[in-house]
Amino acid sequence: MRTFEVAVVGTGSVAELHARDMASLGGRVRVVAAAEVDADRLADFGRRWDVPRLYPDLESLLAKERPDVVDLCTPPGLHRSQAIACLRRDLTVLCEKPPALSLAELDEIATVERSSRGHFATVFQHRFGSGARALRRLVGDPRLGRPTVAVCNTLWFRPDTYFEVPWRGSWDLEGGGPTMGHGVHQLDLMLSVLGDWLEVVAVATRRARPTRTEDLSAAVVTFADGTVATVVNSLLSPRETSYLRFDFEYATVELEHLYGYDDTAWTVTAAPGHSEVLTAWEEGPASVPSGHAAQLSAVLDALEAGTVPPVPLPVARVTLELVAATYASAFTGARIRRGDIVPGSPFYTSMCGPRAPWETRARPRPPVADQLSSAVGGDL
Repeated sequence: MRTFEVAVVGTGSVAELHARDMASLGGRVRVVAAAEVDADRLADFGRRWDVPRLYPDLESLLAKERPDVVDLCTPPGLHRSQAIACLRRDLTVLCEKPPALSLAELDEIATVERSSRGHFATVFQHRFGSGARALRRLVGDPRLGRPTVAVCNTLWFRPDTYFEVPWRGSWDLEGGGPTMGHGVHQLDLMLSVLGDWLEVVAVATRRARPTRTEDLSAAVVTFADGTVATVVNSLLSPRETSYLRFDFEYATVELEHLYGYDDTAWTVTAAPGHSEVLTAWEEGPASVPSGHAAQLSAVLDALEAGTVPPVPLPVARVTLELVAATYASAFTGARIRRGDIVPGSPFYTSMCGPRAPWETRARPRPPVADQLSSAVGGDL
């Protein structure tokens, strides 16, 4: 069995989760290097995870290392520049969500990837639990029937103090509020089940938190096959939950969890006279919780086989385009169809377009590199 070498960039809370799950993979992967601008945080991470080589920044790491994967656990505002730096050295990148601040940034990464021997993949770990895989396997099965209605809610709670971290709650550094940075995991899981989305109409508002971004959004998404989904993303909900519901012709499939699920978080309810749905569900994969370990295993499998790691850039772009369309609909009052946000649209270069409705004027985008450090990893 080959042991793959990984370099971790940014050693905050998400990097800790990645390192823990890599350590659980039975020797398939080893963290051989880490980069972090906060020297104390870097040293602590290196001690806890037995990382042999530590660097003060990504450039220093790239000058010395050729890992199999560079694992970006940095704030969103750094993803574009760091991913491009890695791809230009023909390195494969696994990037925490969101993969970029805008569709323009993601397309810039795609341009560089096309001339690189490396690949760019986004961390959307909820795709990889056995429950999600079992459901995707059944889509199109006549025992389940056609999808009709879906619910996708990310109802979380973040106090005001959460936003004391400088890059949180900022369009320029985080890219958006819960629509972009929190609910995107559930949104991506929904899209992995239901397929191509067609149109969205949405609202987004800033109700309570000291942010420039929204703290609440709601949307109605129509899919190419006519399925209609409601989506709510909130940071104002004291009883936190992530809830997805898929109503098919002959069954309702529900998932309720918070930051990760196992098989017990899924419920399948058969329509009267259609108990064969339960048999169909039991025939599927089981016993794999969602989480970084599940996605990392799939990434390593792809590297072993010489194939493109999941979730590749075109797949992540579908999710990010729905995020951008949600903001565009909320801030313009228009129905936004897939493909509407193209170069020249203000929502192509920034999730808030020219400005959020509660801001008095458009603001020039500041140099992200001057405001961010990699000392704090991505959010849960």
